[in-house]
Amino acid sequence: MLENTLFAAIALVFILEGLLPFVFPSLWKRMMFEAMKMTERDLRIMGLVSISIGLVLLLFFSE
Repeated sequence: MLENTLFAAIALVFILEGLLPFVFPSLWKRMMFEAMKMTERDLRIMGLVSISIGLVLLLFFSE
């Protein structure tokens, strides 16, 4: 059961990550260009915020 849920979650990540470059490739390229200009500290903060939001949503919607 846990393995199925884990694989489903990973599959959803791939789907969501692929949507933006598929639907809006020029926007995605601009975003990546802007990300290249950011400092490593700022990228880490964005990653931490993203992880935190994901954990809160997971806790909120889990049984």
